[in-house]
Amino acid sequence: MSGWAGRARARMAEIWGAAADGAADGAHDLGHLDRVWASCRMIAMDEPGADGDVLAAAAYFHDAVNLPKDSPERARASILSADLAVRELAAMGFDAGRLASVHHAIAAHSFSAGIAPETAEARILQDADRLEALGAIGLARMFLIAGQMGGALFDAADPMAMDRPLDDRRFALDHLEVKLFHLPGRMQTATGRAIAAERAEWMESFRSRLLREIA
Repeated sequence: MSGWAGRARARMAEIWGAAADGAADGAHDLGHLDRVWASCRMIAMDEPGADGDVLAAAAYFHDAVNLPKDSPERARASILSADLAVRELAAMGFDAGRLASVHHAIAAHSFSAGIAPETAEARILQDADRLEALGAIGLARMFLIAGQMGGALFDAADPMAMDRPLDDRRFALDHLEVKLFHLPGRMQTATGRAIAAERAEWMESFRSRLLREIA
């Protein structure tokens, strides 16, 4: 790893290492940042025009301010991360003319923020981050976060919510229908859509297996 990816990763390790409140958790740690950056590189191969340095900086700073899923400030987390990224990158000597592009890519990556991505870097980062919510890693993160929020794995009496409203704050399995299975259709790039569809299909097969085991 070299260039701005390496420098941004090292700075995030310092920031999270010094965070008194444990800003990085099992679902938002350096491994998550590394995977997002790897997905960014893969998607960017089919998205001409993306600025590699902007993308690297945005990938490693996109979760710099990590708020709990149930925080009332959750929708502002990406903007707060973007603000912090610009301050840190400016101090590190990043090209001032490209800081606005980093800020937009980070601000727009979040599902909660509802900001439309307007640049290649923003579209790529949004897809790369959403791929983390799908497939095997997506399931692992889903159950981890549900546990952190005090939720159950599923409703034992009605796991598929046939006779009750979906409630992914109480039951982790509900999150598949509430949000995750909708992600493939919301991806911004062709590569992102293809990977997302394959991962969502695998998650459906996992759910089928789970339902058979608990029947």
